[in-house]
Amino acid sequence: MSLPLYQAKAELFRTLGHPVRIRVLELLQDGPRPVSELLQEMHIEASSLSQQLAVLRRAGIVISTRNGSSVVYELAAADVADLMRAARRLLTEVLTDQKVLLAELNRAARPGRR
Repeated sequence: MSLPLYQAKAELFRTLGHPVRIRVLELLQDGPRPVSELLQEMHIEASSLSQQLAVLRRAGIVISTRNGSSVVYELAAADVADLMRAARRLLTEVLTDQKVLLAELNRAARPGRR
């Protein structure tokens, strides 16, 4: 018996719900990268990065290939990069709306205003 689509989507978003995993996906939007480059960009322990890459790999979001002595990761599908760009657009819109609301609240809170 397979999962209903909404549950599968929830699992996907749970998998994406870690800052290190999101950063990895952002970095991989520009193309495949060896683990050494990811480590250099992210400034985290190798064991932590390895753990998060394994989660993404098990979920089928990234794929890995061995290139000599290094392991290279890439996005499993271009749709993953599209999802990251959509999230950025959504956040930009939400934060812009919040900024406008905050400005309105600040104006309303000034003395002499009701």
